[in-house]
Amino acid sequence: MHRVEDLKIWNKSIKLTKAVYLLIANLPLDEKFGLTSQIKRSVISIPSNIAEGAGRNSQKEFKHFLSIANGSAYELQTQLLLIIELDLITKDKVQPIIELCIDIQKMNYALQQKL
Repeated sequence: MHRVEDLKIWNKSIKLTKAVYLLIANLPLDEKFGLTSQIKRSVISIPSNIAEGAGRNSQKEFKHFLSIANGSAYELQTQLLLIIELDLITKDKVQPIIELCIDIQKMNYALQQKL
């Protein structure tokens, strides 16, 4: 069992979640139940699954939940790229968040290898 607040990946994923929420506040209202909703589910899934895995009783279970979190990070990355492709928000505003997402993916992979 790991103390989730001590995990760098969890803290970084909380930072990602906040950045994404601030970014998508700028999306058009007609995206509220479409892309906005899907992005929120994806980004919230990342720290939530890291936390759930950290609270489990085995390294194997932790690794499983890290895998789910990583899938959500890739889903989020795709959705952020769609925001750019659909010209909903400019690339210069979205790119730093994509880079943070990729950093979390790398951290996740490294942590899974360590376990």
